[in-house]
Amino acid sequence: MHTQVRVTSSLAGRVAQPVLPPGQVRIGGFGGPEGLARWLREHRVDAVVDATHPFAEAMSFNAARAAADADVPLLALRRPSWTAGPGDDWRSVGSLAEAARALPALGERVFLTTGRMGLAAFAHLHTQWFLVRSVDAPRPPCPPRMEVLLDRGPFTPDGERELLRRHRIEVLVTKDSGGAATAPKLAAAREAGIPAVVVRRPPVPQGVPTAADSPGAAAWLRQLFASRLPG
Repeated sequence: MHTQVRVTSSLAGRVAQPVLPPGQVRIGGFGGPEGLARWLREHRVDAVVDATHPFAEAMSFNAARAAADADVPLLALRRPSWTAGPGDDWRSVGSLAEAARALPALGERVFLTTGRMGLAAFAHLHTQWFLVRSVDAPRPPCPPRMEVLLDRGPFTPDGERELLRRHRIEVLVTKDSGGAATAPKLAAAREAGIPAVVVRRPPVPQGVPTAADSPGAAAWLRQLFASRLPG
């Protein structure tokens, strides 16, 4: 038996021109966990998949609370964290502020790939020069010595190698976004002998079932819906 599934994707609205996924799309917040729980009830939602960025800490906790309040099954799609391998020179830090404190001892030319929202943490650094890559242009406060590269992934290993070479990068700063394989920028930094400052992920809600990838999430949904079929 085939079951019709209606998928609605919710985007935060932080990117001016997002790449829209298939199905229905809504953009913007819900008004906290209470607003999300109300939306789930009003739209008779049968399941929620938290596929937010690993650093969207507030949304993951809001989703967990809202799903519990609305009595809706919740799955968290959590990509595996990156793991340093032979030849990697990674410095693990707990926040962007800690990453900024580590930079003076590591280099002056910095490739900053943590997104445009957290640049204030580096705005006090006057010695370092930053190459900032983001989808949309950042707003102040920003580092005083900065070049902005507006670009959207996925990025290639060859492209990342050329970027590091052309801009004479001495240190990479990134967040542990994770995935099935190490990001090309980290592989390029390893090949070039460049240290990488990697910001660890924030805490996540406990007790929520997880999947490591989209096929795993789809399998969870199939099992959930199959259990609700009559007979």
